[in-house]
Amino acid sequence: MEYDNTNRGVLFKNNEKSKETDPDYKGSYMNADGADHWLNAWIAKDKNGNTYMRLSTKLKQEVHAKGMQQARQALAPKPDEGFDTDIPF
Repeated sequence: MEYDNTNRGVLFKNNEKSKETDPDYKGSYMNADGADHWLNAWIAKDKNGNTYMRLSTKLKQEVHAKGMQQARQALAPKPDEGFDTDIPF
């Protein structure tokens, strides 16, 4: 029998947290449509001191597409700004 991951996910403690705004837990889940998402969680306290988790999700495909776009921009040829294109001979 095949295991069904639909509407299930996992979070792991973020041991590589380098700044306060980084998530405390990171993981992923798959929604009912079969789309994979990144899942982040932060431990917080409300005004009464009760502990809760704030969550955010992003579609993995969108994160991948944004990363590819940034990579293409970084590798794109730069215009010849400030260079003299006249050949002196």
